[in-house]
Amino acid sequence: MESGTSRSTRRGYAWLLVAFFLTVCVAVAQQPAAVGEGGQNNPPAVPAAAQPVSPARTSATEPSGAQTGVGQAGVDEIRKDTPEGLATVKLGPSDLIELSVYNVPELTTKARVSSAGDVYLPLIDYVHVAGLTQEEAQTLIEKRLEDGGFVRNPHVTIFVDEATSQGVSVLGEVAKPGIYPVVADHKLYSVISEAGGFTASSSRKIAIIRQNQAEPIHVNLPRNLADDVSSNVDVQPGDTITVPRAPIIYVVGDVGRPSGLLVDNGTLTVLQALALAGGTNRTAKMSGARIIRKGPTGMTETTLQLKKMLEAKTPDVTLQADDILFVPVSGGRVLAGRTFEAAMALTTAVGIYAVHP
Repeated sequence: MESGTSRSTRRGYAWLLVAFFLTVCVAVAQQPAAVGEGGQNNPPAVPAAAQPVSPARTSATEPSGAQTGVGQAGVDEIRKDTPEGLATVKLGPSDLIELSVYNVPELTTKARVSSAGDVYLPLIDYVHVAGLTQEEAQTLIEKRLEDGGFVRNPHVTIFVDEATSQGVSVLGEVAKPGIYPVVADHKLYSVISEAGGFTASSSRKIAIIRQNQAEPIHVNLPRNLADDVSSNVDVQPGDTITVPRAPIIYVVGDVGRPSGLLVDNGTLTVLQALALAGGTNRTAKMSGARIIRKGPTGMTETTLQLKKMLEAKTPDVTLQADDILFVPVSGGRVLAGRTFEAAMALTTAVGIYAVHP
């Protein structure tokens, strides 16, 4: 009798459990499903512990678009925007480069290219980069990092801090002669500006000596550079820009202001030179004026009829670079054959003036 009672009790508990389970199922079924934006049902949330781990999070060396907001497409777009000059300028000895690996700050380093053209980098030892463009060097280092198993899908950037091997030499009449780095495309005017501009005695007839080119490039610049931008030619790495001193014409002797006249992009005549030098003094010996000129065979003297020139009875004479116009003192003790020595002594104490015909 007791066994029958126990079985009935257990059967009652089972029916109670079934009834409770059915009640819970009905209550869940009657609840409205969660509705997201746009009227679509959102999938049930997955617990954080059950979410799959992204491969980008398992590797500290692989760039992640979720972490930085820049995915693979963004990186490719950045590379497309690289200046065209980087594709032509090549690395060389003594260049100082700064290398960084995207999302791996531990590999950021600065290194100078050795005389052999190699650069030492962490993990991958020496890499020969001389003769490579920045893009080519970046690709080579990326391959070395990936092949060695150090970084997966690396993105390397090289910045040239000092382009010593790709500099442009500026020599002559500029404020700061020297070597100036040219990493991308540069114009002549910008390089001259970096060199501090022209001096007061500079010529505007400059020359550009280019590597692997037999003849230099001659450029005639205007006094005001803005007047003719066509002279602002391209400058390439390895070029040498020479800025000579403007030609000088000396006016010495018995004149108002003995001078050295800088003449460039023009010509100067005897009468013009005398006018710029303050004219002749009253004691000047007009018939003894002469031009002292250096020729292929040495120094020559040419006598001038200065008084007749002033009276327009004799044509004016055009002077050349480095000519000396000497006007002696009337009645002075200038011995025959000593004119050259006297004139050369006088040229050492003259003032230099720029003339812009």
